[in-house]
Amino acid sequence: MTASEADIIETQELGCHAGAEKLAAAASASGKTALMAQFAEDYPKGPHDQPQSMCPAFGSLRVGLRMRRTATVLSGSACCVYGLTFTSHFYGAKRTVGYVPFDSESLVTGKLFEDIREAVHDLADPEKNDAVVIINLCVPTASGVPLELLPKEINGVRIVGIDVPGFGVPTHAEAKDVLAGAMLEYASEEIKAGPVARPTQSDPEQTKPTVALVGEMFPVDAITIDRLLDALGAAAGPVVPTREWRELYAALDCQAAAMIHPFYTATARQFRAAGRPLIGSAPVGVEGTAAWLEAMGELLGTDRASIDAAISTQKAAIRAALDNNPIDAKITLSGYEGSELLVARLLIESGADVAYVGSACPKTEFSALDAEWLEARGVSVKFRASLEDDLIAMEVFKPDLVIGTTPVVQKAKELAIPSLYFTNLISARPLMGAAGAGSVAQVINSALANQPRMLAMEEFFEGVGNGPTSGVWTPEIIARTGVGGAWLMLVWITIALAATGALSTFSRQ
Repeated sequence: MTASEADIIETQELGCHAGAEKLAAAASASGKTALMAQFAEDYPKGPHDQPQSMCPAFGSLRVGLRMRRTATVLSGSACCVYGLTFTSHFYGAKRTVGYVPFDSESLVTGKLFEDIREAVHDLADPEKNDAVVIINLCVPTASGVPLELLPKEINGVRIVGIDVPGFGVPTHAEAKDVLAGAMLEYASEEIKAGPVARPTQSDPEQTKPTVALVGEMFPVDAITIDRLLDALGAAAGPVVPTREWRELYAALDCQAAAMIHPFYTATARQFRAAGRPLIGSAPVGVEGTAAWLEAMGELLGTDRASIDAAISTQKAAIRAALDNNPIDAKITLSGYEGSELLVARLLIESGADVAYVGSACPKTEFSALDAEWLEARGVSVKFRASLEDDLIAMEVFKPDLVIGTTPVVQKAKELAIPSLYFTNLISARPLMGAAGAGSVAQVINSALANQPRMLAMEEFFEGVGNGPTSGVWTPEIIARTGVGGAWLMLVWITIALAATGALSTFSRQ
């Protein structure tokens, strides 16, 4: 066996099935030691290896696909690429996802890197793209494919290569940070090199100091925050991740950055490197908005009278919205978007009894205030929450309503508990200011009103999917009935063949 053949066999053993520990060790051995160390620092894992979530790389892919004039290319196993592209289009992406295929031989011989470089050159058309993003998935990262050796720019088009392995980046939320941070770092170097272009949608007459908003949010929330900042003599800057490359310059030029989503660690590092102060939490609910305006006003150097006036005005408006949209229910809440604690604060101020909050994201300095606020009100807060944590909370606290991820919602429905999918039904709504107070309450109260329907459905389907009707033939069922899965499969095959006429044809032959 040649050395090359041995390398190929070893590479074949590094497939997605190899396990996180083996893949991480391979990545370090192939020259990615510094990368893995940075991941461990930025995205610390919890008591378990990884929260149950979609492939983390989806986060980076989502950021790239939402940016104008940006081509996004995946380098990874075909099955992974299929799943990621399917999910991206499910979430509404109307852009092409690039893919550089490979096999064990091309991975070992370096042909994959050559293919990536060729793809980059093909996409580097300044008439179409401002940037090309290349994302290494698990196997290329573990094998040490050196995206850092790609040219930084081709024909004036920026080339951004990142590694987003599932064994290094725990959640897709944090993968957004990987690409956002890499783009900010690139933009920062461009700023140092000389003058840069103004964002296409910027207001040239804008003279107020601006605040960059970090974290994907409902569009109305950015508008609401802009109005809040206006009362402090400032304005909202770009939302990071941005929608176009030029907005990165404007974000770094802001006077401060608001860490609306607290897990953007690499992004925060770039703002700090640019000398920008950071503020955590968000203007959610009465107390959250008042505290945020107070902290932001002090940071911006706003006069005391303006701060007090802004707080007083918002308190009255938000309190009125909360009083008009009360929530009377015990709720458990979990998700992997990073805004779970903010939603919980809003629910509590709406009158809800929030017993448990689980977030797949880690605890950071920017979520500390929200965690303290919730825990002071008796809420059990779990960072790096697993599916098991969320299900146990449902069992222990016996909520009237469950807000969670898909498997959590599925289990709640089995128990006839009204439930809402966090990502599509909660995080896709306004949270900030008075608009947020009313919006969330409406969808929650509508779900609570479905309790009689849930109980009726449970009664109607009683027994279905259990025991012999479950489709699972246990030894006990086989012993009791005298039949099993193999016998049942034979029956169904016979029926199917007879229905199509194939059985009679076979008999004649």
